Amino acid sequence: MSAVDVDTAIDLANKTSGSDEISRRLEALPTSGYVWRLVILLSLGGCFEIYDLFFTGYIAPGLARSGLMTTTTQAFFGFSGIGAFVAATFAGLFIGTFCLGFLADRFGRKAVFTWSLLFYTAASVIMACQTTPGGLLLWRFIAGIGIGIEVITIDAYITELVPSWMRGRAFAINQAVMLSAVPIVAALSWWLVPLSPHGIDGWRWVVLIGAAASTIIWVLRLYVPESPLWLARHGRTAEAERIMRTLEAASPTAAPRPAPAVATAPVRAPVETGYADLFRPPYVSLVVLFMIFNLCQAFGVYGFSNWVPALLVQKGINVTKSLQYSFIIAFAYPLAPLLAATFADRFERKWIICGAAAAISVFGLAFSQLTEPVLLIASGVLVTGANMTLSYAYHAYQTEVFPTAIRARAAGLVYSMSRLSATFSGFIVAFMLKEAGAGGVFGLITAAMVIVIIAIGVWGPNVRGRPLDA
Repeated sequence: MSAVDVDTAIDLANKTSGSDEISRRLEALPTSGYVWRLVILLSLGGCFEIYDLFFTGYIAPGLARSGLMTTTTQAFFGFSGIGAFVAATFAGLFIGTFCLGFLADRFGRKAVFTWSLLFYTAASVIMACQTTPGGLLLWRFIAGIGIGIEVITIDAYITELVPSWMRGRAFAINQAVMLSAVPIVAALSWWLVPLSPHGIDGWRWVVLIGAAASTIIWVLRLYVPESPLWLARHGRTAEAERIMRTLEAASPTAAPRPAPAVATAPVRAPVETGYADLFRPPYVSLVVLFMIFNLCQAFGVYGFSNWVPALLVQKGINVTKSLQYSFIIAFAYPLAPLLAATFADRFERKWIICGAAAAISVFGLAFSQLTEPVLLIASGVLVTGANMTLSYAYHAYQTEVFPTAIRARAAGLVYSMSRLSATFSGFIVAFMLKEAGAGGVFGLITAAMVIVIIAIGVWGPNVRGRPLDA
């Protein structure tokens, strides 16, 4: 072995030892207000990602009203319909998660968290100024790239700042805070979309208001540290140590948590890991499982959330009323994860996902059949609640199963399948809505949820109580 090889081996050993120690100390952290503040600060940054993502469905009636888009098209892949707008969003998300998820592994969670948000905010501002369908779809696609990078980065960030025994609650709170943006965008859409304040289409105001508010990220980034695990994996042990001391000093009177009852051998990722390596042992089985899961779960989450106003209009409810009903249903977005926080760490993540998928099927079929306003809204709230329970659980699940060195890259790869699925689901849902109504849409969603239950229930690994990189 040459001297260079020896130095490289020693450097790798030091980095591995350092990250092992950081992982052990993170797992032993007691609860503290400081840790929860970090979760909330990261989640506040994620609010703008959720706002930007969810206005896709809420401004759809406004896009149709302005003449830029139509609700349905004659051709399956019609580029003048709302389905194309949804597809452009998720095509961008696919590129961001599949091709650029490695950025957070290479440059750090904090830097990518900040710059990706600014990137998609700028793209959204430009999109709001477009006057042609082509320009609208192009800039929606570009904004989607930034959103895709952001969502993976936040998931990896939170996973590496909290111990496993509270990670479920941390993601539930994270989703609750982020999803508080949904009632806001729903309320703004209900108010502005039917109007043209100062001669400017209401949907444009909805987009620009969110972009203006996102400047708060420059304040948030001052109070959020880099991931100590990421720093340790990159040999920056002094910085990692300083952050760990801050985390540990936040609860000086609390006793450290005991070590995990079951010791497991750490799974090592090589220093340089390409996408091809993710399709080899020991990662390939996890990658394939979560790719299948994400292909299917997107039909449940986005097949409903992006189409609530349009589904209501198809049932004979006018645009203003549909937006009003959608606004009421939107309150379930932040409330459901808050309720889920009460049991998030009491059960295996896989069984929470399976239970939520079953609930989506049952309540979704009820939504497709009901017409009485109170029952329709109630079933919509329950579908949304089940969707958001599924969402918080899998956001935690698909990041904690991969080791730190490849966490963002691997999670981005598998999560990109949901973006690919959602890209085509926009066209498929539009087609089903036209040909078979709301019942056909929810029949499709039910089939997807059955696959989720089988895949995760049978092959999903257990993660409860296990430290990171185990």
